[in-house]
Amino acid sequence: MLFCGINPGLTTAASGHHFARPGNRFWPVLHLSGFTPRQLRPDEQEELLTYGLGITNVVERPSARADELTREEYREGGRLLTGRVERLAPRWLAIAGVTAYRAAFDEPKAAIGPQERTIGTTRIWALPSPSGLNAHWSTEAMAEEFARLREAAGVERRTEA
Repeated sequence: MLFCGINPGLTTAASGHHFARPGNRFWPVLHLSGFTPRQLRPDEQEELLTYGLGITNVVERPSARADELTREEYREGGRLLTGRVERLAPRWLAIAGVTAYRAAFDEPKAAIGPQERTIGTTRIWALPSPSGLNAHWSTEAMAEEFARLREAAGVERRTEA
């Protein structure tokens, strides 16, 4: 499974680690949903590979807020992401930010959940953005959606040994 954020925030860009801003809920939600046996820190992102998980972004340009990105950046990001997915061929691409999915793939009516579009044999799931700025989703509700993806992908719930 390849998880995909919208773009690096300024803290993430400075640290070199995905979802590094305090208040971002990606790492807690990933654990609560059963993808990882414990809550990883952003500087432990390489450990994701041991669980068959990867991480990337739609747009590589850092910004303080995703709404600073242009339509062209999203479209180009979608094109580049498609190439990355074609090369890596994960079973699932999980885009953490339905608005980013809509913009990058010109799917204005896309909703949270599995998408009809595929990239080769890779299925796509749009997730809520774990940004602390996304007040529409609680951490618990977000973890439930991530768990729906985990179950649909046939990934066993990981717990501490």
